[in-house]
Amino acid sequence: MAEMSAPQESLRTDRELVEAVLQRRDERAFRELYRRHTPRLFMLVARLLARGDHEAEDVVQEIWVHAFESLDRFQWNSAFSTWLTGIGLNRVRDRVRKYGRSRETGVAVVPDVAVVPDPHEARVDLERMIARLPDDQRMVFVLHDVEGMKHREISDHLGIPEGTSKTLLSGARQKLRALMSNKGAER
Repeated sequence: MAEMSAPQESLRTDRELVEAVLQRRDERAFRELYRRHTPRLFMLVARLLARGDHEAEDVVQEIWVHAFESLDRFQWNSAFSTWLTGIGLNRVRDRVRKYGRSRETGVAVVPDVAVVPDPHEARVDLERMIARLPDDQRMVFVLHDVEGMKHREISDHLGIPEGTSKTLLSGARQKLRALMSNKGAER
């Protein structure tokens, strides 16, 4: 009986993978970059758009197309993941500007079903509440409180002053507290 080996985790860095893609058009290296970074990109885009998985999947594909086309211009002044995040933020902002935002679509993604309270339900409630934030507040909240970015980074990515980022975060937190208070009052 042949011994099955577990899939090996690549020890190559993002830089080595990018160089393999650029120098040899190595499809496996590109696939590895894709597998390594797509789950986080998807979660970020889904939270920022708050419109559902299908649109988030479309935007993630747009990110990768742009990244592939621009890979030779990437300068390594930041981490590869930071560069992808920047592309993602630009794609999300373009999409929101172009198509607007349907609050009903974002909120309806998580169905209202009566279940026994558990940690998953609390997470679903929080995701639903984040989806109800205005676009600018939601973006700053997700980037700061979920992704862990500093206000300087948010300012650079979104093209807003740091003070505006802080104000939007404060407003988002206030609105979330109010939504949570109302949710508690409903029970």
